[in-house]
Amino acid sequence: MKTELTAEQLARKEEFRAFADEHVIPYAAWNDREERLHESIVPKMIETGYIGSMLPTEYGGMGLDNVTLGILNEELGRACASTRVLLTVHGMVALALQRWGSREQRDFYLHKLAKGELIGAFALSEPDVGSDAKSVKTTAVADGDDILLNGSKKWISMGQLADLFLVIASYDGQPTAFLVEADRAGFSRKPMTGLMGSRGSMLAELTFEDCRIPKSNIVGRVGMGLTGVALSCLDYGRYTVAWGCIGLAQACLEASVQYAKTRHQFGAPIGENQLIQKMITEMVVQVRSARLLCYHAGYLKDVMDPDSIMETWNAKYLSSVMVTKVATDAVQIHGGNGVHSDYPVERYFRDAKINEIIEGSTQIHEFLIAKNVMRSM
Repeated sequence: MKTELTAEQLARKEEFRAFADEHVIPYAAWNDREERLHESIVPKMIETGYIGSMLPTEYGGMGLDNVTLGILNEELGRACASTRVLLTVHGMVALALQRWGSREQRDFYLHKLAKGELIGAFALSEPDVGSDAKSVKTTAVADGDDILLNGSKKWISMGQLADLFLVIASYDGQPTAFLVEADRAGFSRKPMTGLMGSRGSMLAELTFEDCRIPKSNIVGRVGMGLTGVALSCLDYGRYTVAWGCIGLAQACLEASVQYAKTRHQFGAPIGENQLIQKMITEMVVQVRSARLLCYHAGYLKDVMDPDSIMETWNAKYLSSVMVTKVATDAVQIHGGNGVHSDYPVERYFRDAKINEIIEGSTQIHEFLIAKNVMRSM
């Protein structure tokens, strides 16, 4: 594969970076402080079409290739980790419907999701269920032509904002995916605050109390909620999170280089200190290495190579571990200033750690990668 970007991809990168600099970075600290997205951000994402970046043009999306989609996530991740999360969870719903939805579901929902008329969110985790997704306790029971949902979901990114949820529940003991509109009777949500990082992601806890939906809101077949629908959602989620880590690490690197040039100690810029140079060197190499792995995963997705799933695991694992290390060094370079909110690396440090937890923890990825390698050798 070629690792250099095409002229079109380079132009898109400049476009995405300019958008992030003008419309996202100015509100990043506000998003973190207020624990929600600034009111201007989602309309701008809709206006540019970025909200539908993951969908093909036939549904009104941008039709981006996977590498370009990754670059968009990188630039938004560089600007604000919370804003970038919107692309992940919205895309999970959109792409699940594109692949697994009925013709009626695709025709009704996908254009609305592509245009931002509906905002989607993925609801799998529960108060007592995280990585062990097959043990979901939310239940779905048939009632004539309808389904009654009962249970709760927790840690749902953009749950405060979403209009449409893709919910995984147990139907006759089988994990199954359902669409639940936010205006359904029996559905309620409660904002979650107090997170360490990614505070603007507008997390919510969802409650279903005899929430009635039609059977036509089942996505895919009964029993395919995890092995089909959720796994395809998580594959996209892991890919976009990996790219978001690249962007966040790039922000740490840029802030550290600038600080090392302008901060003077002992009569010279601290960047002349060899130990500072060592940390910056390691940042550069780690960021570029992880970016290349993300390029490779995106390329494999574009050529529809089944190995793209494994490479996405690798990319998410490496990128999330990498960004935690890079953010730690960025704070260290900034010294006392690095732990104060006047400097963005304090926020970057908190945001970085979240990526080792979401879309499969570091340890889950270590298990998946090792198990796959041992099976294939």
